[in-house]
Amino acid sequence: MRVVYRGFAVIGAVVVAAVALVVVLPSGPDEVAAGPVTAPPAAPSSSGPAPSSAASPPSAEPSLTPPAAPTAAPSPGPSLAPGYTAMQALYADPRLPKLTGRIKRMSLPSPSKKVVKDARTGLAVPNLSRPWKSYGAAPFTSKQVLPGTRSGRRGMFVTCPLPIMRQKSPRDTALLAARWTLNHHPEGAKITWLASQPVKRGWMLVYSVKYGKHQSRAAVVVMDGGMSKPGLAFVTVPDSQRKQWRDIGRVVAGVRVLG
Repeated sequence: MRVVYRGFAVIGAVVVAAVALVVVLPSGPDEVAAGPVTAPPAAPSSSGPAPSSAASPPSAEPSLTPPAAPTAAPSPGPSLAPGYTAMQALYADPRLPKLTGRIKRMSLPSPSKKVVKDARTGLAVPNLSRPWKSYGAAPFTSKQVLPGTRSGRRGMFVTCPLPIMRQKSPRDTALLAARWTLNHHPEGAKITWLASQPVKRGWMLVYSVKYGKHQSRAAVVVMDGGMSKPGLAFVTVPDSQRKQWRDIGRVVAGVRVLG
């Protein structure tokens, strides 16, 4: 009987071991044994690339460099140099003194009846008598000149659409126009104001232009002739032809709107 009981004990042990083996071992190659689910490691291993996670992107390291300050927008207006408007550049130009209230008006002669009509500027200007004569206008829209001299300088009276930016004030526009006329005088020329006054629909300036031992008398008239730009009348006469300085008054007195 002991042998029989021992046989039953052996058979029971085998059955228990078989049941345990079925619970522990996977039943097939594609199945995973049951067990507790664990969270992924908080930090990636140094031996492989970091896993990507759309839910919680890694935070960027703080930058030690302060953010750049916003750049200020440039001031509006006609700019001739960085940070300068046209009028600021004019006031800083040593070739032009400040135009003060001490500059007097000048008495003007009667306007000339003979005129040159300039449709491009909308202006009518005096047709000056001899020794003045009409000449090829380019790059202007009308041109009258005095005879040539040995120095190569001679009197010139021209009209053209305003070649500089129009300002809110006719006076400021005339100042910029006078500054522009220095391009038609010898290098190193400087202005001295002689007269300044308003005219109908514009402004006029009369001035002396000195260069070395010589000088010219000159004038500008800026007037709105109804075109897209105001018209400019500009006259200059060197001291070698000083007898025609009297014609400058005739010029500024005779400029009018074409109509």
